[in-house]
Amino acid sequence: MSEGADKDLVQAARDAREHAYAPYSGFQVGSALRARSGRIFTGCNVENSSYGLTICSERVALSKAVSEGESEFDAIVVCAPGAPAPCGACRQVLYEFSPELVVFLVDPQKDAVGRVSLKQLLPSAFDGSSLSSTC
Repeated sequence: MSEGADKDLVQAARDAREHAYAPYSGFQVGSALRARSGRIFTGCNVENSSYGLTICSERVALSKAVSEGESEFDAIVVCAPGAPAPCGACRQVLYEFSPELVVFLVDPQKDAVGRVSLKQLLPSAFDGSSLSSTC
């Protein structure tokens, strides 16, 4: 994809962050996931007073995409203070669909954009082949 397309993806994540529901942590996160078809799906974190029921922005975006028929992705942008990488659960869920995913990390207060591969974030990932392995 072009640099312009990546900038659009970054802006979509920045915009999605504005919709985050984070009354407990105050930590707003926005994501934008691009399907191989070019469609972009956004998500924001949605907290819950029962903390374990909180859902991350990355999984919101992925769920929206899958529910609309997409299952192959090439990039995701995660926008949050400090430009953190996705949590372990999100890494695993994203890996299920796109092991080669490019992950852009963005701090909403800065222009710089970090770039890393999902495989770098989740080496030796658990996947479908792990289910058929014998010990």
